[in-house]
Amino acid sequence: MKRSIIVTTVAIGALVLAIIIYALAGEKDNIAMLEVPVMRGKFEVLVTVTGELQAERSEQITGPQELRSRNLRIGNIRIQDLIPEGTVVDSGDYVALLDRSESDNALKDIEDALERAEAQYNRTQLDTTITLSNLRDELINLNYTVEERRLTLEQSKFEPPATIRQAEINLDRAERGLEQAKQNYKLRVQQSIEDMNEAAINLAQQRRRYQEMLDVLERFTIRAPKSGMVIYHREWNGARRTVGSTISPWDLTVATLPDLSSMLSRTYVNEIDVSKVKAGQDVRIGVDAFPDRQYSGRIIQVANVGEQMPNTDAKVFEVQIRLDDNDPILRPAMTTSNVIVTQAYDDVLYVPLEAINLTDSIPFVYKRNGTRQIIVLGESNDNHVIVEHGLAANDRVYLTTPDNPDRFRVVGEELIAIIEEKKAREKADEQARREEEERIMKEREERMRQMPAGAGRRGEGAGNMQTQRPGN
Repeated sequence: MKRSIIVTTVAIGALVLAIIIYALAGEKDNIAMLEVPVMRGKFEVLVTVTGELQAERSEQITGPQELRSRNLRIGNIRIQDLIPEGTVVDSGDYVALLDRSESDNALKDIEDALERAEAQYNRTQLDTTITLSNLRDELINLNYTVEERRLTLEQSKFEPPATIRQAEINLDRAERGLEQAKQNYKLRVQQSIEDMNEAAINLAQQRRRYQEMLDVLERFTIRAPKSGMVIYHREWNGARRTVGSTISPWDLTVATLPDLSSMLSRTYVNEIDVSKVKAGQDVRIGVDAFPDRQYSGRIIQVANVGEQMPNTDAKVFEVQIRLDDNDPILRPAMTTSNVIVTQAYDDVLYVPLEAINLTDSIPFVYKRNGTRQIIVLGESNDNHVIVEHGLAANDRVYLTTPDNPDRFRVVGEELIAIIEEKKAREKADEQARREEEERIMKEREERMRQMPAGAGRRGEGAGNMQTQRPGN
């Protein structure tokens, strides 16, 4: 009995296994011969990229503008405190606090300079007073000398001629000395006035510098210029400026107050696809935070010069997309999925990408009628590709390579010339685009070399963008 049960079980298992193998074999044959018709109708060429929301317009919350003054000579300043990003503030509300440690040292240096200027002013004043007083005493004494020489001359009129002549010479010498002393006194007065003016100007400059520094330090507590939502400022390298970051006299921005009534999606397109992307193209936008909502937009800017992605050889181009919709729930820094409609065709033939085969870069499809049809391809999207030549509507093509592909007869060899011509044209267009990019990059580098030291980073990002109009 047990032996009979075992035999029966083995037989049933073998039967089930045979059924499974047969079913899988049948399914494989069906898959291998899966075919679809050539479709005709509307076709969209799409480029799908991820972006980030940002306000099109925003007001900057900055440090004191006086930091740009050359009199203060203050370098980079660290942000000591900053309210959380996304905080809604009213005009005059506290936003941030700048670190005063280095500025306090600068204030002490300015105080020392002010004390030296005051001491120099007082010393110049005393020196001038003493010097002019001595010169006035000298003039009085010279007047007495002239008077004595005149009396001596009058008393010598009965003396010998030689004595009289000597008295005349002495009087003349005394009078000339008096006149010279008077001229020297006038010059010395003018010189003293100039010295006092110079000391007074230097003292006034140091006093203004000191007061300016005090005013700046009072404004190290940063407040909102108007109401809005505080968003952290982006550095030139994309990093957020937060606590511990520094501001410089060339870039005083601490944070921003975006205008949420007009939003942009900032994204990057690979260099392979950037030739398809132009200003004015429509975009379908999704926001990861609200997957049930869809928005429409339009490209407003495409970068002329590409950027190198970190740790990769890929080059991307910045693209800015303006949203058509104004939704109050949208916030800067939200992630977006952007579907750019680069081309839209109303009536074209197209097939699935899986149906396309290549031999020596020549595309072809396997048709149901037993031919291997060479075709000329057009634009493609993620799933389908346009067929410009070689197929007709409702032709049926295989999605996979059929068994015994050598039995399929090759047709459409006359289309190879069209394919090669098209490749040459696309290669020439790509070469022209690269040459234009290199030209723009060289011009940009030349402008950077001519800019003052320290000002390059501030304008670097903006130099990449150029507004383009549809059709350009």
